[in-house]
Amino acid sequence: MELLQKLTRRQLDALQVIQEIESPERGARLGDIASRLKITSPSTLTHLTALEKLNLVERYRGKTRMTPTGAGCLLEYQRHHRIVERMFAKVGYPSDRICDAAREVDLSIDHATVERICQAEGHPDVCPHGEPIPRCPEKKQGRN
Repeated sequence: MELLQKLTRRQLDALQVIQEIESPERGARLGDIASRLKITSPSTLTHLTALEKLNLVERYRGKTRMTPTGAGCLLEYQRHHRIVERMFAKVGYPSDRICDAAREVDLSIDHATVERICQAEGHPDVCPHGEPIPRCPEKKQGRN
């Protein structure tokens, strides 16, 4: 099972919040993360502990920071989500439902499936909303 597929939706949401609110000077505080997620601090701590065990975040003195592995995981998630959005757009989903439909499956599909969809779509550069689709690692290295 790939790393991304090991995450729950709430863990992924926590990872995204950490990326949004951490700064070069300081990590994200537990209370700030909990507030953004609209859940209790103990529940948030449970998610952070799981993310730490997967080496996606580091915690020190009450602050949480994203690791390089965590940043890579989020980039992979963006790729999965935006490629799946393209697929739903192609089959005629209304534009206001594409993102929600993609969120229903984007964590469950593996990298190979995303790459097949991407290849079938001609390696698109943007999702239906105009957001850039991160390149797959193989494409960055000149393979494919």
